[in-house]
Amino acid sequence: MATKVSEGSIMNLTIVVIAVIILRIVVSAVNTRVENLTLSKMNFIIRKRIYSSLLQMEWIGKEKRHTGDMMNRLETDVATVSSVICTDLPQVVTTTAQLLAALVFLCILEWRLALVLLAITPLFLFLSKIFFKKIRSMTRGIRETESRVQSHLQESLQHRMVIQSLENEDRMESRLDDLQNEEYGQVEERTRLNVFARAMVTASFSFGYIAAFLWGAYGIMDGSLTYGIMTAFLQLVGQIQRPLVNLTRQIPSFVNASASIDRLIELEDAPRAESGEPVVVGPPAGIRVEGLSYRYPDGHRMILSGLDFDFPPLSRTAIVGETGAGKSTLIRLMLSLLKPVSGKIEFYDSDGRVVPASVSTRCNLVYVPQGNTLFSGTIRENLLMGDPGADEGRMWWALETAEAAFVHELKGGLDAPCGELGAGLSEGQSQRIAIARGLLRPGSILLLDEFSSSLDPDTEQRLMENLTAQAAGKTMIFITHREKISEYCDRSCRIERQA
Repeated sequence: MATKVSEGSIMNLTIVVIAVIILRIVVSAVNTRVENLTLSKMNFIIRKRIYSSLLQMEWIGKEKRHTGDMMNRLETDVATVSSVICTDLPQVVTTTAQLLAALVFLCILEWRLALVLLAITPLFLFLSKIFFKKIRSMTRGIRETESRVQSHLQESLQHRMVIQSLENEDRMESRLDDLQNEEYGQVEERTRLNVFARAMVTASFSFGYIAAFLWGAYGIMDGSLTYGIMTAFLQLVGQIQRPLVNLTRQIPSFVNASASIDRLIELEDAPRAESGEPVVVGPPAGIRVEGLSYRYPDGHRMILSGLDFDFPPLSRTAIVGETGAGKSTLIRLMLSLLKPVSGKIEFYDSDGRVVPASVSTRCNLVYVPQGNTLFSGTIRENLLMGDPGADEGRMWWALETAEAAFVHELKGGLDAPCGELGAGLSEGQSQRIAIARGLLRPGSILLLDEFSSSLDPDTEQRLMENLTAQAAGKTMIFITHREKISEYCDRSCRIERQA
């Protein structure tokens, strides 16, 4: 219109252009908001799904994956997959729509030029196929190295007191340097391949632009084209090439996502622990072990072999034996966290009811593991894990029974904060709160694994007297190395280490 080739109102078109620009700004703002909210929501959904899979994963006694590796997958891989779903896939749809629209307009103006530009598409697909597998393999290697880096950082920070006491700070820093240098080398190699692939595709696009420019130049020279048509050609070529360039830039995102998807599927497809409705035996209940044998799936030594023992209702039994004899393994078999190679474990009561040990019978057990097992939060929150419906009266009863009345003296009492692994409390205090948490859990059989290892003899004696008096209606099974604990028991089960 400006060159008088076509008739029409420039003012009307100017208004349309301004309206389109305003609309684009509004849509862009809405798009940003929706994209960010959707990305966060998708991130939460995928992370919860994988987290649920991890919590329900079958426990085999020897974890194959480091918690740092699983954390890396929950954070980095989940974020990568969410980004592709909520950001890159919509961009591909938009880019494809732009590309098709530009091709339609170009075909209307000059279909032969459109065919020339489309000739670069096979090259684009060919290059993508060549580099896809290699970049995917490299990305998988980078993810594995990232997991090792996170595992190293996590362990170092959790055990920094040990590192300082052993004066190993330089060694741990050197190990981090080695891991990060390995990751940097992998990233550098992948980047080099990405740059080369993009350069090849960009070069093919450049030839397409040159073809359009020369087509228009010769068309003007021989009078078959006007300058305005040539300008339209160049604009449409840009509208075709820009989406294709954007697609090439998105290829690494999809490659990264494919590697992350594989890593998340590994977690989701891991064997799940069995589930079932709770089956209450008694109370009180006893446990009978007959011909029980067990070894770990990747082990050659039998941990337990042909074990026979009876834990009658209301009895108190001390399980003793040297380290590595299989005492804790026996407890895990009772909890049905592990499955025996042969033999059986049965729950029974005084009325003659007998139920094989399974996930369903776990509700009859109150398990207090050895060591510090508190979660970050408050003492109240830790206690409510034993019984979410417990009132303050029951909580204080459990604390006093577990010789943890010191909580009265803490600032905040039940709402006193607990740091990671009970930080802010002594080992013995943390252990007694964990015992109180266990006492709140319904169940007629107490399983206590070296529960007094951090207690002084006087506190241990008072604790045993409290348990004997306050938990008299329960069957008690103690794993212990202490003779004092055995004195409070009426039975003893000695487990010998298998050769």
